[in-house]
This record gives sequence, C-alpha cells and structure tokens, in this order.
Amino acid sequence: MWPSVLKLDISGIPEAWIDVEEAAHYYATDSVAYSYGEVCATLHGGISRLTSRRSVIDVHPILAVRGHCVASRLLRAQPRLTRLNDKLFRRDRMTCAYCGQVFTAAELEREHILPFSRGGRDTWMNVVSACRPCNQRKANKTPEEARMPLLYVPYVPSRWEDLILQARKGHVLGDQMDFLRAGLPAHSRLAA
Repeated sequence: MWPSVLKLDISGIPEAWIDVEEAAHYYATDSVAYSYGEVCATLHGGISRLTSRRSVIDVHPILAVRGHCVASRLLRAQPRLTRLNDKLFRRDRMTCAYCGQVFTAAELEREHILPFSRGGRDTWMNVVSACRPCNQRKANKTPEEARMPLLYVPYVPSRWEDLILQARKGHVLGDQMDFLRAGLPAHSRLAA
C-alpha cells in the first residue's frame, strides 16, 4: 500500500493528504513546483515507441503544486469537527477531561461542556473527550454544577494539527511529520 502524500500550496502551506496516483498526475503535468523528502513511491508507466524507454515517476512524500497561493484561505479555515471522534480523541491525547485517565477510542465519548439541551453547540471549543463513567456522572450539567472541573481546556486545532489528526494512525512518514511539527503552535498537545 502506498503512503499518502502531503500536498502544499505554492507558498508551502499544507492543503491536503492526496494519494500517490494524484501526486503522479501533478508530476506528469509538470505542476509540481518543489518537493521534500526521500522518494516514497516509484511508478512505472508504459514504453515509448519513439525512445523505447519506460516512463518512471518518483513521488516524494511532500509536494508543492504550482498555481494560486491559497495560504490566506487555508489559514483562516477552521478544521471540521466530524461525527467520527478520532480527531477529537487524538487532539485530547486519548485522555478523559474529567478523571485524567488515558483510554482507547472505544472507551471514550464526545462530551459537550455546555450540554446540547442547554444551548451548547457542537464546536471544537465546547467538546472534550470523556470516559463513559465521567460523561454519565456529569450528565446534563455544566462542569461547575457537577463539581467536575476540566483538567485541560479545549482548543481549535491549527492547520498543521488538523492534518496530523486527519492522517491515518501510524501512516505519517517521518519527513511529513517533521514538516508538520515545524508548523505546530507552541501550545499544541501534538508537539510531544
């Protein structure tokens, strides 16, 4: 299985994870402005009738695509909080916000600090990871009312954090992780 490739805009701001085939398209159409890292995939094409040589495309793990600079739009965009909680749990380092214990994803739940029934919204700043017992104990109360103070504060992940959180667990190459970690804010829980 091929690794995912990190696509950057022309200014070096990470845009998205793409597959090797899409990356090969950018190489074949001469749309790659620059690339980083050791070659992560080599694709072999057909044999040219004119030269009798086989085409080969070496794909790097990080590539910047020519075109418009979309940095300002990318940096303003807030990452989506999806129905799948894996990004949330990974943001919170698999730790319950109330008891501080570390759990597996199957043992954690999305917990609304201000409950839905009391006007709370499903946003990065109003959700944390909680184990089932803590989530049930807090119930339909605020942390203050339940006498269950938060052990950490929620935050909106940066562009770089979001791409780390989006990556399939364990499938970020070293070059990609180094690049993304270099852009992490100082307060990031993913820096460690």
